[in-house]
Amino acid sequence: MPIINRIADFHDEMTAWRRDFHQHPELNFQEVRTSRIVAEKLREFGCDEVITGIATTGVVGVIKGHGEGGAIGLRADMDALPIHEESGVPHASLTPGIMHACGHDGHTAMLLGAARYLAETRNFSGTAYMIFQPAEEMGGGGEVMVQEGLFERFPMDRVYGLHNWPGAPEGVFLWRVGPVMAAVADIRITVTGKGAHGAMPHQGVDPIVIAAQIVTALQSVVARNVEPVEGAVITIGKIEGGMAFNVIPEVVNLRGTARWFLPEVGDVLETKVKSLASGIALAFGAQAEVHFDRMYPATINEGSSTALAAEAARAVAGEARVVELEKPTTGGEDFSFMLNAKRGAYLMLGAGRSPADPQVHHPRYDFNDAVLPLGASWWATMVEQQLPRQG
Repeated sequence: MPIINRIADFHDEMTAWRRDFHQHPELNFQEVRTSRIVAEKLREFGCDEVITGIATTGVVGVIKGHGEGGAIGLRADMDALPIHEESGVPHASLTPGIMHACGHDGHTAMLLGAARYLAETRNFSGTAYMIFQPAEEMGGGGEVMVQEGLFERFPMDRVYGLHNWPGAPEGVFLWRVGPVMAAVADIRITVTGKGAHGAMPHQGVDPIVIAAQIVTALQSVVARNVEPVEGAVITIGKIEGGMAFNVIPEVVNLRGTARWFLPEVGDVLETKVKSLASGIALAFGAQAEVHFDRMYPATINEGSSTALAAEAARAVAGEARVVELEKPTTGGEDFSFMLNAKRGAYLMLGAGRSPADPQVHHPRYDFNDAVLPLGASWWATMVEQQLPRQG
């Protein structure tokens, strides 16, 4: 069973939806236009119920099949990123400083395509829930939906997510049992010293020198505290301090991220980041205020759910184009909150770009519309396979 013919029939419409979302990106919990259009289309398709306002701008469409049966949830994210687009495509963002640089516009269009097909055909028994989630990009919308009773209001047996993956060949599905994406923490360090004239450093306590020592020392946390076969990352990506070339400032701010897979590794990272930064600052006669804010847990695929997801992918793409992901990625994903609460799996769909092409979170990135029918067919096929029609 390749791409579903009926879904292929409205490939052009899915492309138009996707490009419209791309032109009108919205940040986390501000997806007002996007969620309105999603809800309108779900009603137009004939969903049995369309519930809005979950986690502020989240939407859930309910599609009932023929007769009683189980239930599964299909989730797509809707939010964009605070990046100024440089793609030059005709459907580029019309909102300066905001763009769909991660392909959530494509995820939303694919799930709408699956919803349209499922509402038309209803070739299954039980219930399919179409979950359109806000605020995946560091907003924790998945956590908020769970906290607001997503799985109590919409009881489902399993939940599934899909992400476009531009580094993989076009149309190849990637699966993995166990960790597939990393846990995420936001690191914020404020070093407070004593300002002075740049020509008279002995009269001050230089927070720039101290911050440099902290950045260097943090690179030893993973190398000397985490077992080598385990994965972990600490990166300081932002340093702010000083206003003039000849003035020692009072304060320097550092901002970074940590990634890991095992909870005990996260504990080690937090302890060491705090003790190293505080201790180094103290040794120089300064102070360091350290925040290690855990944002997302690791995204962990459950075994039987992953097997079912891969089976549906083979039905759509063929055996040769369904490949086990050799190792997890250190990217983060707040679908992890849903997988912590419910059995399920998260797969990648190759978008066919080479490593030299713009990847996700790049100002020139654009979703590959060729894979829209593949993703929509995968979601629809999972419903039909896991909730087979009874009579």
